[in-house]
Amino acid sequence: MSCNSCHDLEKYGVDSMPTSRGFKGQIGGRNAPTVYNAAGHLAQFWDGRADDVEAQAKGPVLNPGEMGMPSKAEVEYRLERIPGYVELFKQAFPGEPKPVNFHNMAQAIAAFERGLVTPSRFDRFLKGGGGLSPQEAKGYQEFQAAGCASCHNGPYMGGNSYKKLGQMKPWSNESDPGRIAVTHLDKDKMVFKVPSLRNIEKTGPYFHDGKIQTLDEAIKLMATHQLNRNLTNEQVADIGAFMKSLTGDIPKAYIAKPELPR
Repeated sequence: MSCNSCHDLEKYGVDSMPTSRGFKGQIGGRNAPTVYNAAGHLAQFWDGRADDVEAQAKGPVLNPGEMGMPSKAEVEYRLERIPGYVELFKQAFPGEPKPVNFHNMAQAIAAFERGLVTPSRFDRFLKGGGGLSPQEAKGYQEFQAAGCASCHNGPYMGGNSYKKLGQMKPWSNESDPGRIAVTHLDKDKMVFKVPSLRNIEKTGPYFHDGKIQTLDEAIKLMATHQLNRNLTNEQVADIGAFMKSLTGDIPKAYIAKPELPR
């Protein structure tokens, strides 16, 4: 996940690029997940290499392909050159001898990310506050019957487990070995964090490589490779309709562009 993820829900558009552009236009190796609701996941990044958003926030800044900062010291130096930031760090981290530091920068970013939640119509449905359309309700039943909820469950409809991609039928492209690069365990080859389905309608392209452009195709592929099921076009359309009920309300005031300190 990069801090400037191309999956910007504020724009509510699907980016056609498989992966995001970073420092000096470099192309990322994986599809950048959305930061919305990410703080609720069991870990960060597709391979789970960061335990939480606090740890995740440190990665993109120093990554030469993302934000390209050469060192933690350089990050601190640049922040210290902005008096407004110095004062804000003092307020946010009172009593510390050096409030402006790399660790606190990550803490501040993570604190913001923890507020990026998007309650949806489906949440209101679960609380009895409003119904789904007939097609969405049918799609929810199909979603359960097909076995999708075996992975996409919990408050975020995913984001809480790791699964092998190609569990029932091998995935066509295994060039990215997944979580094995983190754990070095053979059992984790082609294992990735199960993505959340919240806002899935708006956060394409799909999968770790960003190769799939449409939600319908993603649903079909998951049914085939993870569940060994061949869904009809009608089932796909109904499940897709249900998934669109997971599109949430963006906290527009919270994400309004601030006036940066000087």
